[in-house]
Amino acid sequence: MKKLLAGLMAVSLMAWNVLPVLASESVKILDVSKDYWARPEIVEVVSDNIMTLDDGNFYPEDTVQRVEFVKALLKLLSNDNLNVNIKNIFTDVSSSNPDYADILRSQQLGLVYGYPDRTFKPQKVMTRSEVQSVISHITKDGAADVAILNNFSDADQVAQWAKRPYAKSLAYGIYVNYPNANELRPNDDLTRAEAAVLLARLKDKIGLVKEEYVGPDLEKVVAIEHLNMKKNAPNHSVKITNKRSIVLSGNVLAVAFTDKFRSEVASAGETVKFIAPQDICTEEGTVLFPANSVFTGKVLEVVPQKWFNRNARVYIQLNEVCLPSGKTVDLNAKPFYRDYALKEGPWMTAGKVALWTVGLGAVGTGAGVGFAFIPNPAEIGKGIAIGAPIGAGVGLVLGLVTPGLKYHAKSGEQIYVILCDDASIVK
Repeated sequence: MKKLLAGLMAVSLMAWNVLPVLASESVKILDVSKDYWARPEIVEVVSDNIMTLDDGNFYPEDTVQRVEFVKALLKLLSNDNLNVNIKNIFTDVSSSNPDYADILRSQQLGLVYGYPDRTFKPQKVMTRSEVQSVISHITKDGAADVAILNNFSDADQVAQWAKRPYAKSLAYGIYVNYPNANELRPNDDLTRAEAAVLLARLKDKIGLVKEEYVGPDLEKVVAIEHLNMKKNAPNHSVKITNKRSIVLSGNVLAVAFTDKFRSEVASAGETVKFIAPQDICTEEGTVLFPANSVFTGKVLEVVPQKWFNRNARVYIQLNEVCLPSGKTVDLNAKPFYRDYALKEGPWMTAGKVALWTVGLGAVGTGAGVGFAFIPNPAEIGKGIAIGAPIGAGVGLVLGLVTPGLKYHAKSGEQIYVILCDDASIVK
């Protein structure tokens, strides 16, 4: 029986700690569903302004023109503001063209060259092979065995001029082979979704790009470190760049209330503050949020306790951190608990029910003793045997149907919060 109760308690605790699925994204794209194959990369390039939306739409299946790819590549390489100091050699590109400067920037850097007849053909749609050639051209030289192409069923469709560039980009992992992983489809027109995948992969491996193509202000990832404040956090990764530390969404932080909190007097819109009791730093030693950083948020909703032992729930959202230096960091974090709600845990609820059970059990025992003793003192034992279980049973029932607990937290009491978006800490 004890083993059965212990098992039930374990299952109960697991159920209380089921965590919500992270679905928050700062970028809303109307025509790209949550399960679209290239959605993560599309969100990444849109968030970084490498590729743009049109009235909230990305048009993932549209093809990519040469000038569109050039513009995206310049942004990725942080060269979209490069001063142009060459003359226009293209007969099909005039100074009135809105993309005139970007086309010349590409020519000046040697990203995407024009054609021998002195045309650039900005509206010409690019093929997969052509884009892989550009990627190969701007990345550092490395051993590229064309035999790697034989891993794909349509290797014979790769043109001779594209074999080595394709092999190089395959070796670097900067390629796309959707929807069939066994096919390259090298002569297909490149879609915007495929371009997003290639650009996102190139961005993640920016260290492979030759220095002459990289702008002086380009942000580079110098390390991936790890935050481990909660073992069951969905994410533990922190990107360290030459400009900032990026705590990725899904990481969990430990913070403490600066003041006592009571759900019965709290209301929606109220400011709530927390503090970092100690340095929040990566396992590798990078301090992200120094001790005494103040996390500010607001109460979104307070759901009071209800009958049948339903505890009060408090929904809050943290939106800013003020570091001891005075610098502020934007934040989007919520409590790392079921439904993002702060409420008293199962042990507190179980304790409340136990108090009702024990308390009324004692009352029942006393009543049983009294009723038995008055007519017949010898029947005290029988009175106890009858009164105790009746009182305990009544107490258990009342404990289960009475209103649940209010949510109370002391000053300094710690909670865990989960990042719903990346947090960027500028150096």
